[in-house]
Amino acid sequence: MEFSARQIAELLGGTIEGNQDVTVSNLAKIEEGTPGTLTFLANPAYTQYIYKTGASLAIVRNTFTPDKPLPEGLTLIRVEDPYNAFAKILEVYASMTAKKSGISTQSFISPSAKLGNNLYIGEFAYIGDGVVIGDGVQIYPQVYLGDNVKVGAGTLLFPGVRIYRDCIIGKDCTIHGGAVIGSDGFGFAPQDDKNYRKVPQVGNVILEDNVEIGANTTIDRATIGSTILRRGVKLDNLIQVAHNVEIGENTVIAAQSGLSGSMKMGKNVMVGGQVGFVGHIVIADNVKVGARSGVENSLTQEGGIFFGAPAIDAMRARKNYVHWRNLDDIVRKLNSLEKQVKKLMPDE
Repeated sequence: MEFSARQIAELLGGTIEGNQDVTVSNLAKIEEGTPGTLTFLANPAYTQYIYKTGASLAIVRNTFTPDKPLPEGLTLIRVEDPYNAFAKILEVYASMTAKKSGISTQSFISPSAKLGNNLYIGEFAYIGDGVVIGDGVQIYPQVYLGDNVKVGAGTLLFPGVRIYRDCIIGKDCTIHGGAVIGSDGFGFAPQDDKNYRKVPQVGNVILEDNVEIGANTTIDRATIGSTILRRGVKLDNLIQVAHNVEIGENTVIAAQSGLSGSMKMGKNVMVGGQVGFVGHIVIADNVKVGARSGVENSLTQEGGIFFGAPAIDAMRARKNYVHWRNLDDIVRKLNSLEKQVKKLMPDE
């Protein structure tokens, strides 16, 4: 499907510099642009490529001023934020290419399930008793929905998603392949004979609207009550969320992070990859935690930036890291000074 520069500029609220009738039918990175493709320039580090890109159309910042001639035939669309503008284009592109429809005869749907309109349910999907599915939901092959699961309108469940009984998924959520929602929390009571008694996990998981869950991420059901991800939360691949965790609105967490049981995370938090959180702590709103940190205590400074293991104020952590890198030299100097002091001290 082709789009003209004029159509794209109208969609983005941008201004055209060049041929408003030029058309594109595909997207490309700026360094790999070819005729008929649309690209964008957001990161200044890639500015060099706009002078040799083969793309027909490029989205640039309003303030972009070329310091050498642009490729012949390249049309620009100027916007306030090229990255967000290109993201909007990708959303439109994805919505046009990803939508499927129809219910496969090779799926299993319980007679007691309630189905909305305009659904896609792929081969070998399993829809359990009492499941409620909203309008426009996309359920790809081999998805499992346990008894009494609720899925809100417009949600997309990719192949192999498992959602256990009684869990609630909001509207316009995206859950990627292999994710498991509602498996048992890690609850075991030590016994006198050194064995462990399993503590039944009778709660559920609630994802509010517009939540995205990455591939192979796991979110455990609550022991009692609910594990809750609030509206707009985004989780990367391979993340573990334990029982009774609560994550605030619009928080984003990168891959391989782990959240231990009953911790509470505020709104608009940003977490790097491979961060570990101990249980029963509180993270304030707007906090940022650097990659590979270990968070052992509550972070109560709203808007604070933390790093390290254990995680501390990022500025202090960076200063400590400088000393850590020089630890061998510091120890050698300390040993040398100790020897000198011993020579100066009288024998006792």
